[in-house]
Amino acid sequence: MCRSIKTLRPPALPEEATEEEIRAAALQFVRKVSGFRAPAGHNQEVFDRAVEEIAEATARLLDNLEVRGAVRAP
Repeated sequence: MCRSIKTLRPPALPEEATEEEIRAAALQFVRKVSGFRAPAGHNQEVFDRAVEEIAEATARLLDNLEVRGAVRAP
């Protein structure tokens, strides 16, 4: 896995991950999987769609994780 993707759940982060942090992690993931830092124009749409879909899945995952010992915000 890409070492620049940081853990986005408590206790690694004291507060909830921001949309910006989630999107940055998704972008790094797509870059790693695709092998492209920046896609060619003909791949831009599919690249951007993958980033958005992974960011959405990541947000759902973080919203539903139960971390023992962590206090969930109301």
